[in-house]
Amino acid sequence: MMRARTLAQIGSVSAAQWNQLEIGGNPFLRHEFLAALEDTGCVGRAAGWIPRHLVLEQDGRLLGAVPLYKKNHSWGEFVFDWSWARAYDQAGLPYYPKLVSMVPFSPVPGSRLLIAPDVDASAVRRRLIDELVQQAKDGGCSSIHVLFTPQAEQQQLIEAGFLPRHDCQFHWHNRGYRTFDDFMATFRADKRKKALRERRRIREAGIEFKTLHGAQMSAALWETVFAFSENTFQARGHEHYLNAEFLMRISASLPDSVMVKLASYGNQPIAAAIFLRSDDALYGRYWGSAADFHSLHFETCYYQGIDYCIENGLQRFEPGTQGEHKVPRGFEPAYTLSAHWIADARFRRAIDQYLEQERLAIDQYMASVREHAPYRRDVAAGVDS
Repeated sequence: MMRARTLAQIGSVSAAQWNQLEIGGNPFLRHEFLAALEDTGCVGRAAGWIPRHLVLEQDGRLLGAVPLYKKNHSWGEFVFDWSWARAYDQAGLPYYPKLVSMVPFSPVPGSRLLIAPDVDASAVRRRLIDELVQQAKDGGCSSIHVLFTPQAEQQQLIEAGFLPRHDCQFHWHNRGYRTFDDFMATFRADKRKKALRERRRIREAGIEFKTLHGAQMSAALWETVFAFSENTFQARGHEHYLNAEFLMRISASLPDSVMVKLASYGNQPIAAAIFLRSDDALYGRYWGSAADFHSLHFETCYYQGIDYCIENGLQRFEPGTQGEHKVPRGFEPAYTLSAHWIADARFRRAIDQYLEQERLAIDQYMASVREHAPYRRDVAAGVDS
């Protein structure tokens, strides 16, 4: 018989057990990444991300799992439900606590219902969903939010009574480019001229870049890079979600998955962007700078990432959430999906109606954004198809 239990820390199962689940090479879902978040205090009771990982076992074998957190706020999720919380408050009902399944602070699509190989995947997913709902009921939670899911998982959650939600990110796709110039050749002349001018400004300013992977990052260099990123958060009036200790930890435990683009001026580091990578995708996470140069952000966060993907044969570049400014630089709108279980029947009906209208608005928004893509007409036709 399958037995479900809840883990207060992911270290309650071994890395070997967790990593044998089908996570699609996604570094954010690896045991090392999730454990580093807990062990360095980035998540936990003080941070308001309380681990409640759901696992399903049989005869000592891990059959499935859900990375799961109990929360009393909505920070760090990137699928916004603040208006839902206000509506609950106005009705005199508690919206928190709630359950959230995602990788904290990481708006990266990936599996949330993790399944072991060589099992009845559909049956294990159904059991995980049933246990997920039961955990919410037992814990007095208003809702469950399974965020940035694949389409197949969203569909199975919908069949179990969850409400679908759509949003939009901007991703870059490698269509067999051999060089950055090959990529630029797909742009209309005016858009190509603008992009190349941005890159030229950085070269003419004398800024140089190094590509550093995890094993090449020292503790001192991580402190410098983290300080750049922390400055960006502080400029926006926020505290950083992570800390330098976490970055050092995953740099050591996942050295091939961590990559930093370090910008220097006169041999002095002035900016950096932090990335993670899988076998086929690059993920932009954080950036910061200690200097103000025209186009430095675009070069560090976007063009350098595209260069890296082309050089290493990666097929996709996901630079993070939001940002229409990415479109003129070759990024295309892409759906992100989530699924939401709402305990209160009245609010479920109201939220269902809201999400239906929101999905139509997202469709219209993405269609309008595509009209501003920089690609030549013949290329754009292939992109749209």
